[in-house]
Amino acid sequence: MTALILTASEKQQLDAGFQQTFGAEPERYFSAPGRTEIGGNHTDHQRGRVLAAAVNLDTRAAVRVNGTSRIRILSKGYPMCQVDITDLTPREEEINGTPALIRGVAARFHQMGCDVRGFDAYCESTVLPGSGLSSSAAYEVLIGTIINGLFFDGRVSQPEIAQIGQYAENVFFGKPCGLMDQMASAVGNLVSIDFFDKDKPVIDPVDFDFASCGHALCIIDSQASHADLTDEYAAIPGELKAVCAQFGKDVLTQIDEEDFYARIPALRKACGDRAVLRAVHFYQENARVPKQVASLKAGDFDTFLSLVKQSGYSSYMYLQNVIPAGYKEHQDVAVALALCEHYLNGRGAYRVHGGGFAGTVQAFVPFDLLETFRTGIDAVLGQGACHVLSIRPQGGVEMVVE
Repeated sequence: MTALILTASEKQQLDAGFQQTFGAEPERYFSAPGRTEIGGNHTDHQRGRVLAAAVNLDTRAAVRVNGTSRIRILSKGYPMCQVDITDLTPREEEINGTPALIRGVAARFHQMGCDVRGFDAYCESTVLPGSGLSSSAAYEVLIGTIINGLFFDGRVSQPEIAQIGQYAENVFFGKPCGLMDQMASAVGNLVSIDFFDKDKPVIDPVDFDFASCGHALCIIDSQASHADLTDEYAAIPGELKAVCAQFGKDVLTQIDEEDFYARIPALRKACGDRAVLRAVHFYQENARVPKQVASLKAGDFDTFLSLVKQSGYSSYMYLQNVIPAGYKEHQDVAVALALCEHYLNGRGAYRVHGGGFAGTVQAFVPFDLLETFRTGIDAVLGQGACHVLSIRPQGGVEMVVE
């Protein structure tokens, strides 16, 4: 992996923030990228396959060991977050809060034998909350990378740091997320991941440059809020768990697809039609990911774009993670998808991205359409709603000072 360089001007900016916050000079610098999901929409929590990439937006930190039992982190624009690591058990009052992520990551390292101690960190991020690029996963991976570097001699691998982040989010933060976001952020580059063996995910690097095919990778912010949507997100793995329970299994990857289809009449009665349709999406989407990987490795970009479109249709029709249940006046992601369809005019590809319901849409936009596409999107959704991204080779890393 190539080193991630911290330029003199970037260092000066982080140093100034750290000095103003903690009255001292930082000792080390760390970074973790946001991620984009290329394929595998809501497959990771069923221990399925995904295609994901780290992007050139990150959360970075200037850090110094403080000699106390407190982790103190100030993220620019937010209040100071302090966690006393003499208590590394989940706290009910921290559910859905940043302290839960810090405490959870520290707790898991402690369980692994790491002598976690206090440190100060000043953070700045270009992975904006709610951007659909997984700012929470970048934050978890950043905290894990810092602790691994400061107190554990870097002995924990990047995939393990991803698993630590998921643990913090599941057990301490209270969100039943899968592992894709953390894994893409921790590992970096464009990778396919098979989560069937939950303890040893199979990671396969995919060497491909979208720009070489004349397309820009765009993320469109629908400008919708994630607030009050936790139940919508939780309902997807919850309903699929109910389907699995009918077979005495934990996840859909443990159930043969033909057995599932044979049991649909009984499943409709026991679990309801939406749960059945969401399982249909999983089987289709999980089979699509290796086809996407094969098409990229073969340089067959047209087939890849066709598979991206199929993924988007499946998410909309079967997974149903575009419009929250009962929403009528606000259907932001659906509007974003409609705009993509209009401005692409049959070219490129587009799909719902990540969790859905709010957040973002992903589009592969031909270069000759990019300015018209971006102008049209921004005119409706707001200036800067369309982000043009590139893939970052590095995952969670300590930065090298220029």
